[in-house]
Amino acid sequence: MIVAFSVSPSGGDPDGGVSEAVARAVKVVRESGLPNSTNAMFTNVEGSWDEVMDVVKRAVEAAGEGAARVSLVLKADIRPGFDSGQLEAKVERLEEHLR
Repeated sequence: MIVAFSVSPSGGDPDGGVSEAVARAVKVVRESGLPNSTNAMFTNVEGSWDEVMDVVKRAVEAAGEGAARVSLVLKADIRPGFDSGQLEAKVERLEEHLR
């Protein structure tokens, strides 16, 4: 399973930034040991259903520290039989078509 998620607490700094809170969430993902990547919009994490959902839950909790409300956007690719290696493999298959 691959999950792409974005988490953001309400509030943030006076300019509306939430990078400090998002960094707490990304730290949880990176420390999980699961394959992951982060871009300007989402963090992707790969693993079993239980592993991934546990990491997402903990990341949401970390981002929401001190906030009254947290927003979570989550998209999942659930593909039985493909438990690992797809975070890079999917992109590699795409790149093959672009060559």
